[in-house]
Amino acid sequence: MIVRSISEVKPYDPPVHFGAISLRLQGAEESGLTKFWVGMTHFLPGGGAEWDYENSPTEKVYYVLRGEITVKTKDKEVTVKEGDSLYLAPHEGRSMINQSNFPCTLLVSISYPDKK
Repeated sequence: MIVRSISEVKPYDPPVHFGAISLRLQGAEESGLTKFWVGMTHFLPGGGAEWDYENSPTEKVYYVLRGEITVKTKDKEVTVKEGDSLYLAPHEGRSMINQSNFPCTLLVSISYPDKK
């Protein structure tokens, strides 16, 4: 068992994110996970992430802990709210923005690419 206190987690700066603070809670470096990693991102009002992941072979799940955020893919735009979860398939690009006046907190799970 590996327990990581939020007080020991250090922020990191994911590419294409803005107006956000991200924390890697568990992962390969943090606890030896081999299939996926888990993080938490706090998006300020107006914060978000530019288009990304179209070339990524990983699966992603976002769970809204607090607030709401609008996520766009090629085919769809949806606002996910507190208690909602969203799955993105491998190579499914996305952008996101917090259009509300309140912070949004996401729990993020992303698979590691398969090793060949």
